[in-house]
Parts: sequence; C-alpha cells; structure tokens
Amino acid sequence: MPTMELTRDGDVHVLTLTNGAEENRFTADVVHEYEAVLDTLEAYEGSTALVVTSSDPKFWSNGINLQWITTQPPDYFPGFGRMLDHLFLRFALLNMPTVGCLTGHTYAGGALLAATLDFRFMRSDRGFFCYPEVDIRIPFTPIMHQILDLLPDRLAATELLLTGRRIGGLEAQAKQIVTAAYPAGELWDKTMAMARMLALKDRQTYTTIKHGLRQILVNTWSRWQD
Repeated sequence: MPTMELTRDGDVHVLTLTNGAEENRFTADVVHEYEAVLDTLEAYEGSTALVVTSSDPKFWSNGINLQWITTQPPDYFPGFGRMLDHLFLRFALLNMPTVGCLTGHTYAGGALLAATLDFRFMRSDRGFFCYPEVDIRIPFTPIMHQILDLLPDRLAATELLLTGRRIGGLEAQAKQIVTAAYPAGELWDKTMAMARMLALKDRQTYTTIKHGLRQILVNTWSRWQD
C-alpha cells in the first residue's frame, strides 16, 4: 500500500506523506517509495519547487519504524543505515528548491529528513521536533552528521543532538532549527507562498548555488558514485 502521494499545485510539486497511522516512519519499502519519487522529480523539466507535507495533523515523520527494524536479522541495520544515507543525500542535493511543511511531530530520522530540506515551516501550536538518538542508542552515521551540519545554528543543533530534548515550533524557530512557525490555520498557506516564490527561480542557477553551499555533501555524493 502506498505511503505517499506526489501531486502538482501549479508550479509546485507536493509530496504528501499518507501513512499517519504508522507515523510516516521509514521501512525499506518506504525508502524505495521515496527514491522513486526522487527519480520522478529529478527527471522533471522546467522550474519548480517541492513541498513535503503530511496528511496527518499529528505526525510529519517519526523516523525509523523500530517495531519493523527489530524483526530484521541482526546484520540488517547497517545496510538500512546506508539506504537512509543515500536517501538523505539525494534529498539534500535535489535539483530544485525544497520546503518542509511540518504538520506534526518530527522525530529522529524524520527530523533528519527535515534537515535535508532548504526551508522548514512548522506548526507553532502542536507537535515537537526532536533528535532522540542519544536516548534510543542509535548513533548518527558520518553522512547524517554532514546533513545535520546544514542546520543554521550549530550550538542549538548540538544541544538537541546531545540531550535528545524535544522542542515545539516557536522554540524551534527561535533556535533557527526551522525557518518559521505558524498556527495550523496559516501553516499551509505560508509554506506554499514560499514554495511558489522559489518555483519562479531559474532551476539550474538555484541548484548550482545550493550545491555550492553544500559542497561537502556534493563531494560525499561523488565518492558514493565512484
């Protein structure tokens, strides 16, 4: 059963995560779905932008499905970590503007996915942003640390990573973890206003600038391809 849907709203592509019953968490099948969506987006011709949102008002994404991963063989987890590394690199270097519409809880791998996006808009009245890896004993990979370095405020990011503390939208905005936080009734319109503005940018120029800002990730991707 599909766990996401890619649609168009004018010049903006909208990826809606639709598996709120499972908190939009990652399994191997879900990662494959994301990869197929990225194939479609990368092949699209013309200027556009991507919004990643959720149909669930409580969950944007809560990362790895821990119930699923514990049913896998003991040697499965490292390979799955590499799958996530690949996915996060592709999102971080996607050849178009990307904006997150964080409708609800954004935890662990979900918060890593959010960090790959160029801009993040979060609800101010509900939902938490959290990196609980220090408490669930799942350390970040080196590539994930490179993704986390995209967060603008290094001190704020360090605090969240080493404490596992959860923060709401207004605090996330104050710490520059998200671009802005709005009440639920305004969040979608504000997100789409940003995405529509970005969709007017020349895609090649935007991508070149983004890759220049993320040169470490570009280099990592190049090594991955070798």
